[in-house]
Amino acid sequence: MRLLAVLTCLLACCLAQKPKPCESPPLLSGAFTVSTQNEKVWTYGKYVYDALGKRMRLFELGIYENKTFNYDAILLYREGVMYEIHDHDKTCEKKPLKADFFVLGVPKNSSFVGQAVVGTSSAPGAGLLVNTWTGEMPELGGKYMTTVTEYGCIPVNYLFHTADYGWMVFSYFDNVVGITDPGVFIPPDFCKAAMMKPQSQPVDIFSLFHNKH
Repeated sequence: MRLLAVLTCLLACCLAQKPKPCESPPLLSGAFTVSTQNEKVWTYGKYVYDALGKRMRLFELGIYENKTFNYDAILLYREGVMYEIHDHDKTCEKKPLKADFFVLGVPKNSSFVGQAVVGTSSAPGAGLLVNTWTGEMPELGGKYMTTVTEYGCIPVNYLFHTADYGWMVFSYFDNVVGITDPGVFIPPDFCKAAMMKPQSQPVDIFSLFHNKH
């Protein structure tokens, strides 16, 4: 009986432990939407994320200031280069990528907000346990709030505040752990002739959603 009581107490203590910041799986792919508080930007897209090689591929369809756009980009952070791909006319723009690789998950200096169930916990398989965190990114000049799954640290949403757009909301869904086609990080053959223009303005991960006009 004493052993059972001790084990019960240990189990209760483990279950009551406060969640800790975490990193998402290093290889992920899925879909996302982005919207802004001032309603100037809305996008739907797919992403491929490789934290091991520090690279991303983004495919987007969206609206910027009431104008629609398509966007396809390869971001190679180790090389400091990004390719904007235009399949309709087989052209490619090569630009400097001035940014640190954006690691999905919860930054170590985040503050825990709370835990919740998306859906319901009253029926098996009908709910998803998630944790929400908040913090500040002085280097980007804004606050953030992020929600990830309790098990696996899979991104659910990410909110980031900017002076120009207010809150930007990134929502992730249809996430898959792993990458089915690593070839998505290889620029098409017609990108081989693309030259890095000296007058090109460096970009960062957030500015990708700002310059759609």
